[in-house]
Amino acid sequence: MSNERQDPQAVDNELAAMRVGYPQAGSESESVEDRMSAELDTSVVETGWLPLMRQWLVDAVEADAPEPNAMTLSTVDDGGHPASRTVLCKGLSEDGVLFFTNYGSDKARHLAAHPYASANFTWLTLARQVIVRGTTERVSAQLTQEYWRTRPRGSQLGAWASSQSRPIDSRADLDEQLREVAARFGVDGEIPVPPNWGGILIRPESVEFWQGRANRMHNRVRTSLVDGQWSAVRLQP
Repeated sequence: MSNERQDPQAVDNELAAMRVGYPQAGSESESVEDRMSAELDTSVVETGWLPLMRQWLVDAVEADAPEPNAMTLSTVDDGGHPASRTVLCKGLSEDGVLFFTNYGSDKARHLAAHPYASANFTWLTLARQVIVRGTTERVSAQLTQEYWRTRPRGSQLGAWASSQSRPIDSRADLDEQLREVAARFGVDGEIPVPPNWGGILIRPESVEFWQGRANRMHNRVRTSLVDGQWSAVRLQP
């Protein structure tokens, strides 16, 4: 028997035909606001990524994009294999992109061993995406506490009830863990931050802005941190 790798089965024509045709900037078919249709250029991010990132996030909120602060977080596991999942961004600053998690979760364990991540924000309705790549670090207990106070009570209880990423026999067992936690803290009792839970900051080393354009001639602009300064280049699609 041959060990030679075989091509996959025939291309699925239905999937192959799925594509969105992005409008050309300034065309009559374009209906988004002027700032959304303006051509993306390196000059916009020559001095840094944050102002444009904030503006695009505002645009996504105003356009009613679903979960506008959602991002696909990619890490590397113990075997050197990539792992991705969607999390919610809870902070944007010059320091970077902030999210929160159980420190016993797969993603936190991956980042403890390999402290580098990629986060992809995708706003399909606006034909935009942003890819942030950089080193990661855990934030202070004080910053975690500040965010914890903003979480709904149900989310606080859920953080206590779930040993994130660990196996469990059934959904019924998971629900029972939540009931036990709710009973422990009562109806009005203050819920503290779990001891193994907190924030992780991605400190950007490169940020790429992508803007969909007609004929797959998309705009790609990447700004990278070089010797403490941001430097922008245009990439071919």
